[in-house]
Amino acid sequence: MKQILYASILTLLLASSLFAQSSQVTDRIIAVVNDRIILKSDIDNEVVNYMRQLQQSNQEMEFSRQLWYEVLESMIDNYVLLEKAEIDSVVVSDEIVNRQMDQRINQLIQQAGSEAALERQFGQSIVELRAEFREQFREQMTVQQIRQQKMNEISITRPEVRDFFESIPADSLPTIPEQVALSQIVKIPPPLEDAKEAALERARQIRDSIVVHGKSFEEMARKYSSAPDAQQGGKIPLMPMDQLVPSYSAAAAALDTAEVSGIVETSYGFHIIRLNRRVGDQVDTNNLLISMDDEGMDEQQAIDQLNAIRDSVLNHGTEFAEMARKHSDDEFTGNMGGRILDPQTGQRLLAINQLDPALYRIALLLDETGEISEPRPFNPQNENTENAFRIVRLDRHVQEHVANLDQDYDRIRNIALQQKQMRELTAWLEELRDEIYIEYKIDIPDRYQEPNPELHELQTPVETQ
Repeated sequence: MKQILYASILTLLLASSLFAQSSQVTDRIIAVVNDRIILKSDIDNEVVNYMRQLQQSNQEMEFSRQLWYEVLESMIDNYVLLEKAEIDSVVVSDEIVNRQMDQRINQLIQQAGSEAALERQFGQSIVELRAEFREQFREQMTVQQIRQQKMNEISITRPEVRDFFESIPADSLPTIPEQVALSQIVKIPPPLEDAKEAALERARQIRDSIVVHGKSFEEMARKYSSAPDAQQGGKIPLMPMDQLVPSYSAAAAALDTAEVSGIVETSYGFHIIRLNRRVGDQVDTNNLLISMDDEGMDEQQAIDQLNAIRDSVLNHGTEFAEMARKHSDDEFTGNMGGRILDPQTGQRLLAINQLDPALYRIALLLDETGEISEPRPFNPQNENTENAFRIVRLDRHVQEHVANLDQDYDRIRNIALQQKQMRELTAWLEELRDEIYIEYKIDIPDRYQEPNPELHELQTPVETQ
């Protein structure tokens, strides 16, 4: 439990300010770690944040004295690691802090719906939020870095993996469902020439409305843009240019502040870009996208291209992975030679009963390793189109079975390594605690007691003393 809390608390950013005034009980010092103090309000806020985080992931947890004390211990561990970072001269640079903080704030803006909505939630401007929480975020990143460094030092041997596996009672071994390893090559149909010209002309007219006739960029984006950010007026908050489509980032980088670009073509369609500001290698822009309707796309060309690729692999000895890297329009899988990974775990083997319906139907028709499907339509989740085609190759097929070292070594090794890392990290933290001054300002009971279930407000052990 302590380790779960520790990992969860490290991921929190900014939300704690929403609860800064939640307790009307007089604050007091609970613990001291060298010259760092932990206040009762600090623990209360983290408890509330942790419970909110569970609720957002559809998990429930009742408040308890045990939870409150475990959060306290996790906070002490954080401060112990910060002390260790100072001793080892571990420093997270301003550039990394700013980049990661910008990404997190951008996520919060998207969740809130707009910068203005986020500012209303916090009662502060974005600039004020960055200033207030920058050092807090730096500390969190420092703790993550020093912890990860220790984790990276811990490895596991094959005999240790075998010992771990053999320690599991035979009747407790899980059944591994039927699994497949798949690769794909994706082609997005190009626009028909007349549809492309119509979209380009429409983009020119909209740009003239903005630049020549003074129409609001945000208003035109909300009305005409087909990008996901249209309802936010096309707003794309500060983002590293290497995370944008190259032609988009190149056009944005060439603009002066408040300048509107010409028509910029990408694989998504035609863009009109306004640069709001540039900070180092990051740009804050508004984007208006005019894309081609699916009815105006040349589906047959995409199918013909995939058939040619399939024939080259099956009949002429061309490597599937090579063709994926050269020709796939799905950048993520294409860069990995077409390999499809589990988005949650990053594992190669996918439980067949958990595949999305379109991929499941294809997998059922592939019987032999190396077999490649005919081109099939699907809706890619990470592309700005509802219409694409792909060919899928069966790389491996594993039938349902009881877990064993021969078939599941990588899976078992990862579990064994994680458990070893947590054991050694816990022992290491206990050693560090012996080296660093820690003082509790309250009694820590040996046994925890549950609070009165009729209480409606979050109460801590300090409040009930």
